[in-house]
Amino acid sequence: MIRFLHASDLHIDSPLRGLDRYEGAPVTRLRTATRSALERLVDKSLEEKIAFVLLAGDIYDRDWQDFHTGLFFREQMVRLDRAGIRVFMVQGNHDAQGVISRQLILPPNVTVFSSRTAQTFQIAELAVAIHGRSFPERVVTEDLVPSYPDLVPDFFNIGLLHTSLTGRPGHDTYAPTDLATLTAKGYDYWALGHVHAREVVSEAPRVVFPGNLQGRNANETGAKGCELVTVEAGRIEAEFVALDVVRWNQVVVALDGLDRLEALGDAFREALAPVLVGATDRLHAVRVTLTGSTALHRLEANQPGTLAAAVQAVAQDVSDAEVWIEQVRLELTTPMDRAQAAQRQDAMGELIRLVDSIAGDDAALTSWAGVELGDLLNALPTEVTTGVAASDVLRLDNFADLRALLTDAEATVLARLAAAADGT
Repeated sequence: MIRFLHASDLHIDSPLRGLDRYEGAPVTRLRTATRSALERLVDKSLEEKIAFVLLAGDIYDRDWQDFHTGLFFREQMVRLDRAGIRVFMVQGNHDAQGVISRQLILPPNVTVFSSRTAQTFQIAELAVAIHGRSFPERVVTEDLVPSYPDLVPDFFNIGLLHTSLTGRPGHDTYAPTDLATLTAKGYDYWALGHVHAREVVSEAPRVVFPGNLQGRNANETGAKGCELVTVEAGRIEAEFVALDVVRWNQVVVALDGLDRLEALGDAFREALAPVLVGATDRLHAVRVTLTGSTALHRLEANQPGTLAAAVQAVAQDVSDAEVWIEQVRLELTTPMDRAQAAQRQDAMGELIRLVDSIAGDDAALTSWAGVELGDLLNALPTEVTTGVAASDVLRLDNFADLRALLTDAEATVLARLAAAADGT
């Protein structure tokens, strides 16, 4: 029987910028989460008495600012070495040899595959052969798989590869290949890395992205961890093991027809409950989106921050888990007959007609966004526009997002006009 762990994309010490702007954010815990997840991986390896660990690239997020990042990783590898657990790893686009300039001698239990040529390492006593190749530079556009060695007969053959396969949303294309090419090698298991969402690509052969070990922002949601694999008599059994210490979630709360803050609290509490099931031992970082047509939007227009505070109050009352509200987004409208309101000869009618005119013309929409937002977007620092939260940055060529922003702005102004008309 063979037992091993397969993990990838640890991104140790990944920089999480901008956290200081969130009042009450658990900054230290968020910034050390990638380290804590690796410690959990080592703990699990020791607990399960596995034979070896596979790390499929992007151990680090970038070149080290100093040696502390590398020394921390080495310390964890030493823990495995003392237990006789071997580690086999390839370097990916974030930690390629052309990216990481500082070097440390790793303990003898760690094998790093060459970036110059594909290699095979055998564990004779287990009849296991592990094949792999590291990235020489950050950008690898060639398919590395054809260069991988032939399988070792009568051994359990594993391919260790950092790749985007045929492409995955949200991930740059590196070392592209396809399932047919992987299958043609005849290996029993392909331990992949690069894609941060867990995906079982194939069962025969078993081809798996385990996902990253720890989510780093609100776009990397749900449980994160590794694969625990058992091979007995040629049969593979695998289970996902959650190792994240901070779990990111996105919760959508529909407020249609609700007009009381108490009702908002009840709706959010109901929406939050499922994400906490079986995971109350972690810090939950939650992004909340409030949607729908509700009189509460008028209240928000008069007292900005009211709805976010109501959500945060509910989070404080959760007794069986720790919840931090990362952000509350509003996609709300004030109840009204829009067609009828557009006929009005006042500020409300004029606003609705103007918004319809802009939203219905891509050129007008782009022009409006450029005038109102261009300077702001151009002033954003590079680490924001290219970092882990870059997908949250508005793009002037994304018409759907621009229309959503315009609609939200209209809803806010309409709510304030309505409140002013009511004398509130």
